[in-house]
Amino acid sequence: MATTLRLSLPTLTTSLGLVLLAGAAALLLAAPARRLAPDLPLPQTVLVRPGTMLHRLDGDYSRVGQPVDAPRQLVRIHRPLEIMRYQVTAADYARCIAASACKRLDQPASRGDLPVTGVSLTDATDYAAWLSRQTGATWRLPSDREWAYAAGSRFRDDARGLDADAANPALRWLADYDREAERKAAGGNDVALRPVGGFGLNEHGVADIAGNIWEWTSTCLRRVSLDATGRTLGETSNCGIHVVEGQHRAMMTFFIRNPKSGGCSVGTPPDHLGFRLVRERSWRDAVPEMLRRRLPA
Repeated sequence: MATTLRLSLPTLTTSLGLVLLAGAAALLLAAPARRLAPDLPLPQTVLVRPGTMLHRLDGDYSRVGQPVDAPRQLVRIHRPLEIMRYQVTAADYARCIAASACKRLDQPASRGDLPVTGVSLTDATDYAAWLSRQTGATWRLPSDREWAYAAGSRFRDDARGLDADAANPALRWLADYDREAERKAAGGNDVALRPVGGFGLNEHGVADIAGNIWEWTSTCLRRVSLDATGRTLGETSNCGIHVVEGQHRAMMTFFIRNPKSGGCSVGTPPDHLGFRLVRERSWRDAVPEMLRRRLPA
């Protein structure tokens, strides 16, 4: 006696989804594993789940020709953010130099467990490219928003209380003075470097963020002009200057090391300027999590 099997559309869709996930898992297991270069330790990372934050946008804003603070907006991070737990160390960077993939620093750190500092934006991107080749993953600098999201409660609002309607420019000068005094009271660049981990972890498990060094981001300087109602009239971008993050947000020129090429970006980067990287997550990273959600325990 023949038996007719009827599947509802939701059941069929779920079954097909499980089959596809199982197939993806099989491909993941069958694919060759990434091979690290000999003696190259894999960076420790932290996975920060997607979410939202109220964030003061980066950039120099003006309204009706007068400087104002950038607006605060609700920003959504749509994908999991995998970021290095620690800043890149002097020992990490030395491996890149030994591989002839990174330039030697003018003033190398005295200890390998200190964060690498005195690096230009090119130095940081050279290291990211080398690490990507060595690990088979894609490493890059975080954006301003990604860095702020990973910093969590340690991110400091850089508003100065500027108001375009204030006719007295001395109010702006006083705001700048008070802000700089607070930074100096907190230690500023006079704080001695500590070994990585010396500033502890934030609520996401990220170490030393907003500690005693600034970190490069991939975000270029934006200049935004607003009308009297706050509507954007125009925006320009200058990638000769990038946002750096640390005890506060600042702008830093794209330092290069070859003085023969000229330009305002020539020079040696500041001592307390380093970086950490974000690892781009691929479909291989997503499959195990999808399986955990779909398959019964």
